[in-house]
This record gives sequence, C-alpha cells and structure tokens, in this order.
Amino acid sequence: MQPKINPEFLPLIEWWEKDGKQYVAGLLIAAVALGGWYGWKHYRVASAESAAEAVASAFTTEELEDAVSRHSGSESAGVLRIRLAKSYFDAGRYEEALSAYEALEANAPDGFADIPAVGRAQCLEALSRFDEALKAFDAFAEANPSSYLALTAKLGAARCVAQSGDKAKALERIAALKSDAADDEMAKARIEAVEDAIKRYGAVAAAPAAADEAKTAK
Repeated sequence: MQPKINPEFLPLIEWWEKDGKQYVAGLLIAAVALGGWYGWKHYRVASAESAAEAVASAFTTEELEDAVSRHSGSESAGVLRIRLAKSYFDAGRYEEALSAYEALEANAPDGFADIPAVGRAQCLEALSRFDEALKAFDAFAEANPSSYLALTAKLGAARCVAQSGDKAKALERIAALKSDAADDEMAKARIEAVEDAIKRYGAVAAAPAAADEAKTAK
C-alpha cells in the first residue's frame, strides 16, 4: 500500500521532481568548484611563497637550476633566471650565461629589464667577442643614459676598446667618464680601478677587470 502523502507537501514534491534535483546538483557543483577555487588559491599562495623563499635561499648554481625548474611559472621565475645567469658567469660558464641572458632580454621581470642587456654584453666580452660586446655596451649606454647600469656599460666599452688593441682610445673614454663622475666617489673608484688595469696591463689585464666589474655591478 502506498503511504498517504500530506496534501501540504504536494507542492514541495512537485518542485522536487521538476526543479529540485537539478537545483541541489547545482549547489553541489558550486560547492565543489568553490572548494577547488580555494584549494587553487592556497596552492598559488604556497607556490609563490616557496618561489620567493628560493630567490632568497638558493645560492649555488645547482640550487638555482633546481629552483628555476621547480618555479618556472611563478612570479619569481624571472629573478631566479637572472640569478642563475649571473651564477653561470661567475663560474666562467660564459656560453651558458650568454644563452640565459639572451633568453631573458625579451622577457625580463619588471624592474630588471636592464640587467639582461648588460649581462649579455659582459658575456660577449668574456668570450673575447670584443667587437660585438663593444656595440652592445655602447648601444645600451646611449639608449639608457640614466640607468643604474649605464656606468657599468661604459666601463665595459672602455675595456673592449683596450682589449681590441687601442689602449689610447680606451683611456680617452676613461678620462671622459672621470670628468662626468667628478662628484661621485663610488663611481670614481670604479672608473679608476678599470683605468689602472688598462694602464698597467692593457689588453692582458682588462679581462680580469671585466670579471671583477661584472661581479660587483648587479
């Protein structure tokens, strides 16, 4: 025997049969989606925190390579790649550093756009590709006269001129830089260090000076 249904429940039963099941299913889907959104948000926050920690804590080339691999899609990925490129340079792995800087030139993180351009020029210099390096240094300095790396580029250009065999012209560039930096003691010290290397050793000593300058420039 079918149980008797209270007439007061008939409208509710009709609604359930017509729309209620679909409505509840929609609520369940929304709940799952909302839970997924919060889960994804938590994942993104955790990933961002992990990437930021890697920027601060990764020091060796191997650690930086691992961090770049693990955080390739994070907002910190660009900074990690810049640190990895410089790590390659400092280790004398100039071809790898050059490739890393070239890959970053078109996709540098905000606030770091100047570094790949100057880093690339320094790699070309370290690889004894002095004509290419000189063009890159001069192009950067001319296009970015107010950049915090403008002096780095100008010193690099002077070194390249010296290493190409024209010591006199290199020293002319240095003299102009000294005149422009008359009131900047830190800039004067950097300029005089490169000038001293060019005067004492010419092309032979300019390469070590390039490496020293590159390590302190960024």
